[in-house]
Amino acid sequence: MEKLLEIKNLHTSFYTHVGEVKAVRGVSLDLDKGEAIGIVGESGSGKSITMMSTMRLLTDNGKITEGQVLFNEKDLSKLREKEMEKIRGNEIGMIFQDPMTSLNPVFTIGEQLMEPLIKHKKMSKTDAFNKAVEMLKLVGIPSPEKRMKQYPHEFSGGMRQRAMIAMSLVCAPKLLIADEPTTALDVTIQAQILELMKDLKSKIDMSIILITHDLGVVADVCNRIYVMYGGTIVESGNSRDIFYNPKHPYTWGLLRSIPNPKEDIKERLKPIEGTPPDLLKPPAGCPFAPRCEYTLKICLTERPPQFEANKGHCSACWLNHPDAPKVEANIERGNS
Repeated sequence: MEKLLEIKNLHTSFYTHVGEVKAVRGVSLDLDKGEAIGIVGESGSGKSITMMSTMRLLTDNGKITEGQVLFNEKDLSKLREKEMEKIRGNEIGMIFQDPMTSLNPVFTIGEQLMEPLIKHKKMSKTDAFNKAVEMLKLVGIPSPEKRMKQYPHEFSGGMRQRAMIAMSLVCAPKLLIADEPTTALDVTIQAQILELMKDLKSKIDMSIILITHDLGVVADVCNRIYVMYGGTIVESGNSRDIFYNPKHPYTWGLLRSIPNPKEDIKERLKPIEGTPPDLLKPPAGCPFAPRCEYTLKICLTERPPQFEANKGHCSACWLNHPDAPKVEANIERGNS
């Protein structure tokens, strides 16, 4: 498969009054054309910052300190802002976490949909209006001509999310980055949004990066999954590897927190004890070591490399070293 995106050893830091926050610490991932991948992990794992670094949308105190972001073999981390403006919204679209804060409240939905078409595609206002109406129809918004004249506050939560999807797709980008696209939506709307993304992926042959803290959301959408923790990737593999043969204790913990509706049990879900690491002072060893029930001495002092379990399935855990004690994957809910 032809590579669309390659992130190589990405490091991103934020410089604050209390010191340097190392939010992303050596992330490497790739995406083929037409593929969908998921990036999962708790809040603060570095998922969104990795993608904001890719889009070059960091705040003024944020900086890519090392690594490459290759999109169609072009290093985005080295481009000038004017060159990035031609790529954002045109070749790479992004759905942000909260559509109410991402949509401009003083412009109509139609104006916001038409703007990228006029800017990037050089369309006339009439052609841009017709294309915007077509996109609203495509994402399932009823009475699109009427909705074009409405403001974001006049849309429901699910409709605002659909409008954001329409806005990110209106220029037919090669890559769609969806950052928690189903957050704060009820389960019915969540299912509709995910089904819509799968449908659009097949219709316009684009690649998708889905960012979420919920492994259940990526199960039906993504070909491959990257698990992030503490600004690093701790495990990666195809969906079957991650769900049926996970190799990292953090992935086990995430899987234990997913309710199984097919099992007739009344046990409580088992949370991952503790809190994520302070990235002002990142741990020297494995970032998950303080919360892991299988911590070895080496875990506290040396960061584990990526051990390959099988082709395309890697885990950054010392338990995968040939000389480490053998531990069975503990993903059953309620087990200790």
